[in-house]
Amino acid sequence: MSNLLTPEADSVWMDQIFGLNYLTVSVLIGLLLIGILARFSTMLMAPRVLKKIIPSESIQSKTVKDSDKALGTAAGAGITLYIFNALVKLHVEEDNSFILPSVLQDLLPNLLQFVFALSLVVWAFRLVAIVKDVVELFDKDGELDGSEKTLISAVESLLRFIIIALGAVFIADALGFNLTSLIAGLGISGLALALAAKDTISNLFGATTVLLDRPFKVGDWVIVDSVEGEVMEISLRTTLVRTAADTVVTVPNANLVNTPIENFGKRRWRRWQSLLHLDLNSNPDDVAAFCDGVMELITSSAVTVKHESSWCQVSNLSTQSLDLSLNLYWDVAGGAPEREAKEAFLLGLMQLAKTKNLKFFDARMMMNA
Repeated sequence: MSNLLTPEADSVWMDQIFGLNYLTVSVLIGLLLIGILARFSTMLMAPRVLKKIIPSESIQSKTVKDSDKALGTAAGAGITLYIFNALVKLHVEEDNSFILPSVLQDLLPNLLQFVFALSLVVWAFRLVAIVKDVVELFDKDGELDGSEKTLISAVESLLRFIIIALGAVFIADALGFNLTSLIAGLGISGLALALAAKDTISNLFGATTVLLDRPFKVGDWVIVDSVEGEVMEISLRTTLVRTAADTVVTVPNANLVNTPIENFGKRRWRRWQSLLHLDLNSNPDDVAAFCDGVMELITSSAVTVKHESSWCQVSNLSTQSLDLSLNLYWDVAGGAPEREAKEAFLLGLMQLAKTKNLKFFDARMMMNA
C-alpha cells in the first residue's frame, strides 16, 4: 500500500487538479466507489443471510426489506470511514503522496460518521417494529391479549427513547461537538433543565407506575377523570384512549398517578337486570313454567356465572301487566361479546314465551281495546 501511495515525482499521479494531485483524487473516487459497492452489496446480501437465520417473514421484512436503504447506507459509510482513517494513519506514519487539505481531512471523517450514525439511527428506529413480531413468534395461542399488547407498547416506547438518546450523542459527536464540555455544561444548567423537563419526568414516572401497578392494560375500557374509552396505547409520555365517539384522547401519564381510574376490563362479571312485562290474562302455571325455563336458559349458558344469585320471578302485578324481574351475570371479556350473548338470550326468551303461549304486554293493544 505504501508503494502505491509514493509514486515518482515526475509521475502523472503527481499532476494536480483542483489543488489535489491525481493520486489523491483517484483514492477519493475509489473510496466513493467502495462505499457505493458496500451499500448495494449489503442491500442485496442482508435479506438472503437473514432468511437463513430468522424463519419469520414479517421480521425479515421489517429488519431488512423495509429499511434496506438505511442499513446499506450505514454499511457503506462505515466501511468508507474505516478505510479513510486507515489511509490517513498510513500517511501520518509514512511519508507518501496521499495529501489532503486540512479542511477535507477534518470534514470527510465527520461527514462519513454523520451519515453512518444517522443511517444507523433510522434503521434502528424502524427495527423497533419487530418487537410485536417477536412477541407473536413466542406466543403460544397465536392471539395477543391485553397484557402482551401493553408490554409491546412499553418496550417499543422505551427502545425509541434509547435510540433517540444514543443517536443524538453519536450525531453530536459526528458534528464535532465537544461532548465533555456539553456534559459539563449540563451540570451548570441542570437545575433549569430539570425545571423545564418537570412535566416530562412526571410522565415518565407515571408510565413506570402504570406498567408496574398495572391498573389497566391495552384493550381495557376505563374512565380516567372525565375521559371514558378503550385504552389503545401506553407510551412513556402519554396513554391514548379511544372514546365511544371514536375520538382519541391523549392522557398524560402524570395525570394517572393521582387520579382515580375505573377499569371495566377488570370486572369479574357483568350484571344485567331487566323487567319483562307479560299480558295480565297470562295463565299462572304457564308463567311459573316460563320462569323455570328462563332459569334453565341462564344455567345452561356457557357465558353466565353466579347462577345461585340469578333469578327470574314475578315482581309486580300492575293495572296493565304482569311484571317479571330478571337478574343474571355475564362472563364475557368485552362489550361485543356481551351484546352477542344478550341477543342470543333474548331470542331464547321470545322462543320460550311462544312455546308457553305467553304474550308480552303491548300498550298499543290496550289503547285499541
